[in-house]
Amino acid sequence: MHALAPWIAQHGYAALAIGALLEGETMLLLAGAAAHDGLLQWPWVVAIAALAGFAGDTLLFALGRWQSPRVFARWPMLATRVRPRIDGWLARHAGLTVVGVRFAYGLRVAGPLVLGTTSLRWPRFVAFNALGALAWAATFAGLGALLGEAALPVLHALERFGGELLPPLALLAAVFAVRVWQRSVDEPSSMAPPDRASEGRKGRPSGFP
Repeated sequence: MHALAPWIAQHGYAALAIGALLEGETMLLLAGAAAHDGLLQWPWVVAIAALAGFAGDTLLFALGRWQSPRVFARWPMLATRVRPRIDGWLARHAGLTVVGVRFAYGLRVAGPLVLGTTSLRWPRFVAFNALGALAWAATFAGLGALLGEAALPVLHALERFGGELLPPLALLAAVFAVRVWQRSVDEPSSMAPPDRASEGRKGRPSGFP
């Protein structure tokens, strides 16, 4: 039995709400297992977990939006070089990104924070965040209800896989950031002032200096 199982048995939906807001999949699987044993009602498990997950990611998105001016003031290159690329991606794949972040182990906190610093509009984030929270809650609560506590090894495997995958992803992100920085340094700025001396020589007769 998982160490959090007695907490679910004792506090029920309140424990689920706190767990889904803070910890995530383990608590949701245990709540699904409790629904499998008749201690909780599966529809309520899904609804409460989805609402708590939605609220948590919305708060993180708001925090990112609130702090983004300070971040961009400290690192202007993020606003001029990096953010336009992310915005271009989100313009094409906003739904996939917002929903995918909820299922991405290791990005549950960082993902909504980063999205908050982009130009992604509130209505789009809220809509896709609600869809992602509902899909996430139904998936893991359903897995717990279907398999009971036997679903916990599945979660542990996912966590182990995510833990092994996160360092390479972080390395790739670092390499990407360095490449963007190098390009921003190497490329001439399109906003550079024109050469007044050369402009002055243009159009003069060839006999004049």
